[in-house]
Amino acid sequence: MSGHSKFANIKHKKEKNDAAKGKIFTVIGREIAVAVKEGGADPSNNFKLAQVIAKAKANNMPNDTIERGIKKASGADGAVDYKSITYEGYGPGGTAIIVEALTDNQNRTASNVKSAFTKGNGNVGTPGCVSYMFDKKGQILIDKEECKLSADDLMMMVLDAGADDFNEEDDSYEILTTPENFQAVVEALSKENVETASAEVTMIPQNYVSVTDPETVKYIQRILDLLDEDDDVQAVYHNWDEPEE
Repeated sequence: MSGHSKFANIKHKKEKNDAAKGKIFTVIGREIAVAVKEGGADPSNNFKLAQVIAKAKANNMPNDTIERGIKKASGADGAVDYKSITYEGYGPGGTAIIVEALTDNQNRTASNVKSAFTKGNGNVGTPGCVSYMFDKKGQILIDKEECKLSADDLMMMVLDAGADDFNEEDDSYEILTTPENFQAVVEALSKENVETASAEVTMIPQNYVSVTDPETVKYIQRILDLLDEDDDVQAVYHNWDEPEE
């Protein structure tokens, strides 16, 4: 994990996402639609919806946009019927990649994901081929400069709220939770007016792979960029130790 700054990568992603805000809101909108369909429109009784709302707020999605998405999904005609699919595969340089998609056309999505891997000299594998290298965790990142609480006070608060782990880095604090305790910790931070740079249930690699060869890096980046551009792709997780921008 040496040199791997999750916060630097989050900031870089947010800068990229500022140019593609529509993509982020599309992604979260689909997650809202699926969560409402599966568990209803009340986040206090729908754990999955509560998680998606926390993610939406961390990405500065306006409250009225969130509410509109919930209303649309719970309406009589409902939203489009999206199916959740996970792809796993190998990128160049011994990297592992997991792709989560929500789609109304499985053939299109499978073809696009396979094409992205192929163009980057990678290949899609069988279900379970790389996911064992990752842990599903709630991950909350906080910008040190934006946080008024001391590290000790923040740590005590989140541990009391149910967090598993608290890490201090040069520029940020990282809080890890079980998926089940994620919402309670997010709510505890919100009550104390602690702003989050990122808050989501994610797949965290147990180990990171360092790739230094420029040609290999170019191909890994190509896979990630092609997946990022695909509207069906909700999230991409990988164990490449990305260089800081």
